[in-house]
Amino acid sequence: MMFGLPKIRKRFIHLGWPKQYVERIDRHLRTVTPVVGVTDTGRSVVNMVAVGNRTGTTFDHDVIIVGGGPAGCSAGVFTARADLDTAIYDRGRSSLKRCAYLENYLGFPAGIGVETLYDRFQHHAETAGCTVVSQLVESLDRTDDGEGFVVETQDGETATTRRVIAATRYDGEYMRGLDDDAAMFETYEHDGEEHEAFDNTYADADGTTPIPGLYVASPSEAADMQAIIAAGRGARVARRVIADARIDDGWWESVADGVDWVRRRAELDDEWTERATWVEHFDDRYAEDAPVKPESDRFQRVREAVIEHRRSSYITSDEVADRAETGQEVLAGYLSPEAVVSGLDQTAVLDAIDDETIRDYVGATDGLAEVGE
Repeated sequence: MMFGLPKIRKRFIHLGWPKQYVERIDRHLRTVTPVVGVTDTGRSVVNMVAVGNRTGTTFDHDVIIVGGGPAGCSAGVFTARADLDTAIYDRGRSSLKRCAYLENYLGFPAGIGVETLYDRFQHHAETAGCTVVSQLVESLDRTDDGEGFVVETQDGETATTRRVIAATRYDGEYMRGLDDDAAMFETYEHDGEEHEAFDNTYADADGTTPIPGLYVASPSEAADMQAIIAAGRGARVARRVIADARIDDGWWESVADGVDWVRRRAELDDEWTERATWVEHFDDRYAEDAPVKPESDRFQRVREAVIEHRRSSYITSDEVADRAETGQEVLAGYLSPEAVVSGLDQTAVLDAIDDETIRDYVGATDGLAEVGE
């Protein structure tokens, strides 16, 4: 079975390979052009290990996101799940932390503490495959060949990337010099003094900017001042980044704009269990807009990748149940034991605990036994 870069890296780490060897393999893979592999089911599939890198230039990351608040982490979840190697640089001072308590973030009827939600954002991003770097980005420059960017932190550390997503609501100073100041910044008056700030209308609605490879989720008037809107903005920009990376890898616009959506396999009609149906559907829908002929290697490579991706998004009823159970367990792990007991019926909590575990606990001499060991 073929894996994207983040999954390849995790697989080698899981097998106990030393970090320096994993990084060496990672750098090597980034210079490889897309190849066709074979899945464990015998079907051919594109292994897009050099997404967005036509020139063969080596980058430390596919995407660097500056800012680890709702916009940045939301973007990171999407790009990492699309197998783009993603790093989030976060100084830990998101504008979200200026809020005392959130009472309008969907899914939390009684509200949620800012620090709690902020931690969940970053945990989700890391679980999706992002690397969170706890440093302040000082500057952003183009690489010498103009194909990517060099990110420099306040501590003088640097990293290169093919694409950058800006996601810092109150600070765009690190982008100064990438474009004319008059185009990227605007002046305003406050308390009788003139100030300069990043122009929140600089980026288009999808986050693209006049600078190839630079996307802005925030500062942006589209991000607004509400956390949930900022999260949506980050996701929208990430989808544009993913589409552009696919286009750089030979896809075309109509087929590159996909969705990240898990579906129930039971919804598939019998004919859709056959791969031939997917091939026919792809050809009918995308061949006319394709820049190459259907018999070309490029067309067939993209078709194989799209079909494999979409078919793998359908999961069985057992997988749905397993993922739902895991999701609830992870949510429960965020809560303190006291909160669980207080928020639920205590009898229900006791019923959920194994009887033997309760007996061991009650029978402990100090009443504070470590159970389950």
